[in-house]
Amino acid sequence: MARRGTGEGSIYPATRDARGRPTSWRAAVVVGWVDGKPQRKYLRGATRGEVATKLAAATQARDDGVLRPGSTPTVAEWLHHWLDVVAADRLRESTRAGYEGHLRRYLVPLLGRHRLDKLRPEHIDRAWAELAGRGLAPATVRQSHRILSRALTIAVRRGHLARNPCQLIDGPAVSRAEVPALTPAQARSLVTAAAEDRLASRWTVAVALGLRQGEALGLAWDEVDLDAGTIRVRRAIQRQQVRHGCGRAGQGWACGKRRGADCPQRHGGGLVVVEPKSARSHRTVAMPVELVAQLRARRTAQLQERLVAGSRWRGGELGDLVWTQPDGAPIDHRADWQAWRDLCDRAGVPRLRVHDARHTAATLMLVQGIPARVVMGVLGHSTIQLTLDTYSHVVPELAEQAAAAMSTALWGPS
Repeated sequence: MARRGTGEGSIYPATRDARGRPTSWRAAVVVGWVDGKPQRKYLRGATRGEVATKLAAATQARDDGVLRPGSTPTVAEWLHHWLDVVAADRLRESTRAGYEGHLRRYLVPLLGRHRLDKLRPEHIDRAWAELAGRGLAPATVRQSHRILSRALTIAVRRGHLARNPCQLIDGPAVSRAEVPALTPAQARSLVTAAAEDRLASRWTVAVALGLRQGEALGLAWDEVDLDAGTIRVRRAIQRQQVRHGCGRAGQGWACGKRRGADCPQRHGGGLVVVEPKSARSHRTVAMPVELVAQLRARRTAQLQERLVAGSRWRGGELGDLVWTQPDGAPIDHRADWQAWRDLCDRAGVPRLRVHDARHTAATLMLVQGIPARVVMGVLGHSTIQLTLDTYSHVVPELAEQAAAAMSTALWGPS
């Protein structure tokens, strides 16, 4: 039998033929100790040289801290651990719920069975092809790619993986679609139709200032300065999902229920106050004088509603909010969506999303010649590039306006 090479570790024949000659080889490397006992990783190959190469790589991985004792988790186990433990305090609740949906519907069913350290780029390629074959939007597939890559980056950082396989492939391509928005004429029709609405100022804020839905529904009176004509955006209201409290078991939950609302140990849920989306979302914006007048009228009307409700007034749980139900309770996002759709119908304009009122505000400001950096501040975008990329469809019109302005400056009347 051939002697073991210097520094190779333990290499020995795994199988032999009828004449006693090795037909495959095996090796073992100690990767650590648990309770005083050595924990070994076993390697196998057709030739001694192949196993020696694997053993050298495993030894180097052990010395680098990448190879450690203990069982290697599956992709599903790691994804759930990452979402429930590692990233739990770093994600907004709405973001966490979105990630959990991607895990449940796409990532775990397609990739969860693979051992984490055995996940290959080809596995990921096939998974994205499968999702595309189902007719999923490219943006949805790309989001799954980003979530998986984010989780695997942490796995690499903690020594569970040598490298992130997501970084070895190109993520699904997504072409930027033009954001939907109302035309100036449609926006005027909407504001006119909303004038008689109990919460007329709610829709004026959406179309004129582009506040996000949660920011508008979470706006409190102490953040509105009617004398100065400004609004300070400091928080948002968000509906959180009811979460399981029983812990995971395999691919599901210990209680056997899929929905957190059905778990006997459920917790969380309901409307809560959260920080705005990003640091730049903390902002102070100036209001049009028409909006200031609407808010003064809203303040008077709300005080009257409070007198009528008396002891039944439900305001106060989330602060003294500007827009509430008649009894002072916060407005749920779904009710807000329905009110928006009803308003669109009355105004005779397309039923766009509530968020598209924000796109309308941005488009109107840019078309009016307001600098993109000012628009960025009003919207609370994190970067100027986000503003320019999102509203790139407005650029041709702005270029035409710039050309007309230069004509006036250089060749127009003095």
